[in-house]
Amino acid sequence: MATPLFVKVCGLRTEEDVDTAVRAGGDAIGFVFADSPRRVDVPTALRLARRVPEEVLTVGVFRNQPLPDVRSIANITGIRGVQLHGREDRAYFDALKTGGWSLIRGTAFRDRVPRCGAMGEDLLLLDAPVPGAGVPWDWTRKRFTAPGEKWLLAGGLDQHNVTAAIRATGPWGVDVSSGVESSRGVKDPELIVSFIKAARAAE
Repeated sequence: MATPLFVKVCGLRTEEDVDTAVRAGGDAIGFVFADSPRRVDVPTALRLARRVPEEVLTVGVFRNQPLPDVRSIANITGIRGVQLHGREDRAYFDALKTGGWSLIRGTAFRDRVPRCGAMGEDLLLLDAPVPGAGVPWDWTRKRFTAPGEKWLLAGGLDQHNVTAAIRATGPWGVDVSSGVESSRGVKDPELIVSFIKAARAAE
């Protein structure tokens, strides 16, 4: 039997966002701590993370932030996954390995496809050249080969293109943020539900 598609909904900032994503069948909830319109503070993330059932992975998204800050935020909020989306090196990843978090490496798709696990991460997130901009990368190009077994497709996905994107690339999972927003940084519950249904349809 094939492994069910893993769906991560990122950049959530309200109780309604979180509850909707969980009820709709999301497998992971992402909270952004990096500089972004979707950024949440630590008290908010702590409150929202407590609403998430154990079977749903809570992930904090960071970019080029001091390692002690990442450790502190992850410990205080109780998130179980750390996603690094900057220039963090192998030593940075290795240092976080000791914390017991699931590590996700976010990187942009450009001319070469990165390999999953190259930094010691558990999951690779393959994003568009401009992460968070809502612009998809060309996943139809013939030279694309999957970066490994456990990787997430991201970048400009929405309810209209996610099924085709999954069938074209065969990812282990998908990640969405701007594609379920009514305006930049503001999630739309109906779009969250529609996206998860469309992603499941590709299975």
